[in-house]
Amino acid sequence: MKILIKGAGDLATGIAYEFWLAGHQILMTDIEVPLAVRRTVSFSRAVYEGEAQVEQAKGILVQNLEEALGVTKAGNIAVIVDPQAKIRETYCPDVLIDGIMAKKNLGTRIGDAPVVIGIGPGFTAGADCHFVIETQRGPSLGQVISEGSAIPNTGIPGEIAGYTIERLVRASASGTMEPIAQIGDLVKKGQTVAMTGGVPVCAQMSGIVRGMLQEGVQVEKGLKIGDIDAREDRTYCVTISDKARRIGKGALEAAFSGSPRFRKEGEN
Repeated sequence: MKILIKGAGDLATGIAYEFWLAGHQILMTDIEVPLAVRRTVSFSRAVYEGEAQVEQAKGILVQNLEEALGVTKAGNIAVIVDPQAKIRETYCPDVLIDGIMAKKNLGTRIGDAPVVIGIGPGFTAGADCHFVIETQRGPSLGQVISEGSAIPNTGIPGEIAGYTIERLVRASASGTMEPIAQIGDLVKKGQTVAMTGGVPVCAQMSGIVRGMLQEGVQVEKGLKIGDIDAREDRTYCVTISDKARRIGKGALEAAFSGSPRFRKEGEN
């Protein structure tokens, strides 16, 4: 099946990976300057570097549909800069997944593809998409919602090793992002891990830097620019999170249940 995923951050990448493992053709769209914090596990990195290897899959930056089809035919994942996902009109996906994670719908419509899936808050199954996938950590994470919406955004990140909001690193001022700590570095609480607009940004807890925004990006004060993990295990820096995997499996389940073509192939 042809899958179009809007967004190429870490959660969208987890979704793409599950569909890639299942053997489907995947095209991902992103903005000109991606703001993924967990860059080492995000196919959006291809926008900056041309390619992005995440576990066993490779994302490759393309400029047009012809290049995208060549990349997917070769078994890789195509990534294109297309903020409005206009390529949808010529790619004609079987399944469209909005994984932008904007906490609101930025333009996805239920008629955009035979199966349209919204990820997280901001979508209503039966109105602007066919299915919604729950993104809130807990027993419902990855659940397929066929009527209604996901749990509203609380503004508090999920707990990891006993920490929630302390995990986040936010810009101290608007301006240019200058990382000091790199992904995989061990840092201490209070340590300067970045500069934004010339103002130091300090870690709120000790741990390993699991995510850090791209150098040179223009940021606004308060924007999430980093992520610290108390578990201090570098494997978490280069592997797709359990959250992203569960969301990906939920999206795959929704696509299978909603598409006659999926069901037909699954029966063979």
